[in-house]
Amino acid sequence: MKLVVQVMGARDLPAMDLNGLSDPYVKVKMGKQKFKTKVVKKTLNPYWGEEFTFRVDDLNDELLISCLDEDKYFNDDFVGCVKFPVSQVFDSPNKCLDTSWHPLQPKSKKPKHKDCGEILLNISLSTNNAFSDSASEGDPIRRDSDIGCESPSRLSETASPQRGKLDEVTFSKEDKEKEKTLAQKSLAGRLVQMFNKNPDAPPISSNHSSKADLTELVENKAADISEATSEDHSSCVPFEELMKAMQLRDQATETPENLPGGVLLDQMYVTEPKHLNTLLFSPDSTFPKALADLHGTTELEQGPWKFENDSLKRVVTYVKAASKLIKACKGSEDQTYLKADGKVFAVLSSVSTPDVPYGKTFRTELLYCITPGPELPSGEQSTRFVISWRMNFLQSTMMKGMIENGARQGLRDSYEQYATLLSQTVKPADSKDLGSNKDQVLASLQAESQSDWKLAVQYFANFTVVSTFFIGLYMLVHIYLATPSTIQGLEFVGLDLPDSIGEFIICGVLVLQGERVLGLISRFMQARVQKGSDHGVKARGDGWLLTVALIEGSNIAAVDSSGFSDPYVVFSCNGKTRTSSIKFQKCDPMWNEIFEFDAMDEPPSVLDVEIYDFDGPFDEATSLGHAEINFVKTNISDLADLWIPLQGKLAQACQSKLHLRIFLNNTRGGNVVNHFLNKMEKEVGKKITVRSPQTNSAFQKLFGLPPEEFLINDFTCHLKRKMPLQGRLFLSARIIGFHANLFGRKTKFFFLWEDIEDIHIVPPTLSSMGSPTIVMTLRQGRGMDARHGAKTQDEEGRLKFHFQSFVSFNVANRTIMALWKARSLSPEQKVQIIEEESEVKSLQTEESGSFLGLDDVSMSEVYSSLHSVPTNFFAELFGGGELDRRVMEKAGCLNYSHTPWESEKGDVYVRQIYYRYDKRVSQYRGEVTSTQQKSRLSDRNGWLFQEVMTLHAIPLGDYFNVHIRYQIEDSSSTPPGCLVKVYFGIEWLKSTKHQKRITKNVLKNLQDRLKVSFAVVEKEFTSR
Repeated sequence: MKLVVQVMGARDLPAMDLNGLSDPYVKVKMGKQKFKTKVVKKTLNPYWGEEFTFRVDDLNDELLISCLDEDKYFNDDFVGCVKFPVSQVFDSPNKCLDTSWHPLQPKSKKPKHKDCGEILLNISLSTNNAFSDSASEGDPIRRDSDIGCESPSRLSETASPQRGKLDEVTFSKEDKEKEKTLAQKSLAGRLVQMFNKNPDAPPISSNHSSKADLTELVENKAADISEATSEDHSSCVPFEELMKAMQLRDQATETPENLPGGVLLDQMYVTEPKHLNTLLFSPDSTFPKALADLHGTTELEQGPWKFENDSLKRVVTYVKAASKLIKACKGSEDQTYLKADGKVFAVLSSVSTPDVPYGKTFRTELLYCITPGPELPSGEQSTRFVISWRMNFLQSTMMKGMIENGARQGLRDSYEQYATLLSQTVKPADSKDLGSNKDQVLASLQAESQSDWKLAVQYFANFTVVSTFFIGLYMLVHIYLATPSTIQGLEFVGLDLPDSIGEFIICGVLVLQGERVLGLISRFMQARVQKGSDHGVKARGDGWLLTVALIEGSNIAAVDSSGFSDPYVVFSCNGKTRTSSIKFQKCDPMWNEIFEFDAMDEPPSVLDVEIYDFDGPFDEATSLGHAEINFVKTNISDLADLWIPLQGKLAQACQSKLHLRIFLNNTRGGNVVNHFLNKMEKEVGKKITVRSPQTNSAFQKLFGLPPEEFLINDFTCHLKRKMPLQGRLFLSARIIGFHANLFGRKTKFFFLWEDIEDIHIVPPTLSSMGSPTIVMTLRQGRGMDARHGAKTQDEEGRLKFHFQSFVSFNVANRTIMALWKARSLSPEQKVQIIEEESEVKSLQTEESGSFLGLDDVSMSEVYSSLHSVPTNFFAELFGGGELDRRVMEKAGCLNYSHTPWESEKGDVYVRQIYYRYDKRVSQYRGEVTSTQQKSRLSDRNGWLFQEVMTLHAIPLGDYFNVHIRYQIEDSSSTPPGCLVKVYFGIEWLKSTKHQKRITKNVLKNLQDRLKVSFAVVEKEFTSR
């Protein structure tokens, strides 16, 4: 007997995190069997949609379902739980608790949150085909074993007379239920439930006659066979009929997005979506068998498609071929249609391989998405086919990162063969054919032309103009018929004032009406002057050519008193704008206008679209809605024909949309990359190597970028949030991205260069581990997809990202500044930054107090000795001159470089140094970035040098910082000698059990280095 638990979702969960949200997941436990759903980030109404199966050995077992909130650094928070005895499910109708909401109960009597929310569950007991299993064990079956050999029809005929004969000796239905309950409660009944392989059969009781037992068994077997017969009947339905039935059910379902694991295949094919769907998933298709032969898969069995819970599902089983690391193993796929409306097909496949190592802890999910593509020049239909994947971990495991990496590589290799076989069966669409479709689309567009008189009639045919016309005509007739009145009051010849309140009101109405009509006339005349839009203006130059076709608008907000608007559209890209013509009194305007932007050296990142209502040449235009088209996050082929919804209060209230066709072409071919890199080399001052196609492809897949994106450079650094996170910073022409993968926990995000409002350098501090920090401040409301990587968010809603501990800070800083200036700054801003950099030093600081918080680190004296060297000469060890260089080379420090000493405050000076250890000093050849500070001793004649060292590329190097203090002062006993004292301390950033061992190794290395360094100083002094 099996207990099937479906955890669908939850609602109204309490907020467990400081951001007012939770990261909920569910643990399902029965006895020693445990399962866990995936974690849904930042929500109070999560959806899981996962199913778990438990083996039931005792009806007294209890099913415990707990909802928890994941916490990254502390224990997970308990949200609520709900309990179900298995006997409750067994006694329920159809042995099933239908899908319903169950309130979550708190753990304690005095919980923090009284309302713990609700969880949506479906719990049922299911059995295997018990007829064949029971036939070999139960005595009743042995007494009439011939029943098992009969056909279903004959079985029903045999059972019916027996049922009539045994009516006299069988008990009533109520008596059966009572005896069934008593038998379950008795020890013998429970033993039968534990060892009987047919749990649905009633328990054996001494009060039942053998004929009654036989009758009940025959009824059960007949019911099982009738169900099997109905299933066989459903499996005989043709695949086309199932698709039609699915199409009737699936009308408003949205197309699912790609799974977060990555895209395995994204290709256009010359076929219709329904034909490709039939090829891939029809039971009669030969493609799955050919694919199995190609992969070496055996024992392929494709189950029939069946409707279960309004979803079309099937199960595919096979034996996967052995690989270099894993032996041959069984696998099963649960395939479910998420969408099938005749044009779009989406199938989710959940792959289970329990025989592989840790196979019971995870499932691999694949999403096959088939959507219609653009029509080809030949008139044929194209179809886009995308396969994406993700790992769904049912239980937590330390091998999560290794499992994901192995699955990623295996899937990549497998679906390369998949794509090759599919290309041999279905013709892939040629990218040149898709590109040539642009000329046909643009040639078919014809701008709507209307005469000025027709537009004038349409524009002025409203109540305001008509009423003003008749009032004015009425007044003219009145003036013609009336006789001049006598001059009275304050009137004089030529000035006739109102003689009553009524006349005064009428005059005011006439003035207001006349002012409105004159305003309409003025706006119309100015709009006709501006009617010449940028339609038809050809682009100039070679590079990235952006072409936008504005087709029409739908449900544009009406802001005029007439119930219409006078809309026009403004497109902005890379600081250049294009404006459409004005459409008078339209809510569904038709433009059919084409706009081309001058060629750009680098591919554009964002196209801003804003629609305005024309109110006159001197009035501020009213925004009717706006939209942003991100070329980095969108495939160019998807922009060939799209309806884009507009944002904004007016646009969202009216559900306004614009119909656009966007084309982006590169007229330089492969030279555009070299041209851009050559330009950046002049800004950076360093040679930039063109990355290989394999590297660019891996970079594109890592962040889900389009194929035209290319990597410029990448740097190892730390992302500073609550805790520094070591990873790599990737720089391309349009984005800056960060990726880290530590112990299976991935952090990944990117944002556009145009999103950055300001970049500034923070001098080294204790928290930055002795390294300058690059702080990037984004514009308000930008980069929200990357907010999980931001350290802070200011009052205006701007995100701030902190990057530090660069191995080569100067190169990274110059590259970042050059790319930012090239992408996001106007010429005026670039000039302003250059002027500021010439006046202000980049590493100047206004902080006061002890150097880098050294007073917080426990320092101990490790060296103290008198030297027959003057203090000033000994201080040249840190002067940056020839002595400094020789000492570092002798101590085994390679590639030594340093910045000049710069005044921090008063007589306090700071500099940065970098070097790499020789192999004889460190077998790992680690790198060191260090910040040094020097100042005069206050009470004695001498110098105080303090240093904070950060070690890179060595084991546990990010767990600690090394602090050293050198105190050099004149010696009164041996003039002109000096007394040198060295103090040493380690600042631990993370706890580790190897602290004593690390401290011992670092101290020994330091003492050896001090002996060598001071010996070189004395030798140099005596040789002079």
